[in-house]
Amino acid sequence: MDKLALVTGATSGIGRAFAERLAADGYDLVLVGRRKERLEEFAAAHQDVKVHTVTADLSTQDGIDEVAELCATEPLTLLVNNAGVAHYMPLAELPAGKASELVNVKVLAPTLLSRAAVGGMQERGEGTIVNVAGMIAFSGPAPHSVMPRRAVYGGSLAYLVAMSQILSAELEGSGVRVQVVCPGVVATEFHERQGMDLSAVPRMSAEDVVTASLRGLELGEVVCAPGVEDASLLEAVFQADLAAFGGQSPELATRYRAG
Repeated sequence: MDKLALVTGATSGIGRAFAERLAADGYDLVLVGRRKERLEEFAAAHQDVKVHTVTADLSTQDGIDEVAELCATEPLTLLVNNAGVAHYMPLAELPAGKASELVNVKVLAPTLLSRAAVGGMQERGEGTIVNVAGMIAFSGPAPHSVMPRRAVYGGSLAYLVAMSQILSAELEGSGVRVQVVCPGVVATEFHERQGMDLSAVPRMSAEDVVTASLRGLELGEVVCAPGVEDASLLEAVFQADLAAFGGQSPELATRYRAG
């Protein structure tokens, strides 16, 4: 049976690395990106598989709708929600247009594309959704001194982690798998396009991120953290989340009562 993958943000970085790996593994591809010439260049270089290119901007409703229609009508084996923008800046300094772009690309698009794809996957009894987030999703408790402020960016990635975990539970027993992959700093054009020079910072390759994601699927991981050697650290986070969730009560906590 033919394998078909749709990859967003496929013109560079992690998306391009996914496309390369999946083509090598015999997948036919639907590649989505904003740079038409790069998509066409990839298709021309990979004529041993079917490559359908879609020039679309997932920061716009029209772009999301166009790709969602493909997700709903094509028999996808794999959906990789990778498209991203950074816009690293404090909320008070983040222009409204950039805030909207970020939320559309990293929250709305993955949500609506997953929604469009998942019904067909359930009907076929198989399929995989991979959402590309990042370790910044876990950085919320960090004090001011630790890192640049990027509330909307970090919040959008945290959404992808929670959504992926809950969706995975929703789909248990259906044959459909969900993963969120959370790399740290990756050597791509991503930061350069934001005017950030990270050439002196140790960075993981996009190819290693893809290797971790695909191996993580084999291991049954819902949350894949390619650069975290001690997986028990992640398990501790998840168990603490569940402990806090389970520790709630309809009674007002003592610390909030008047002395």
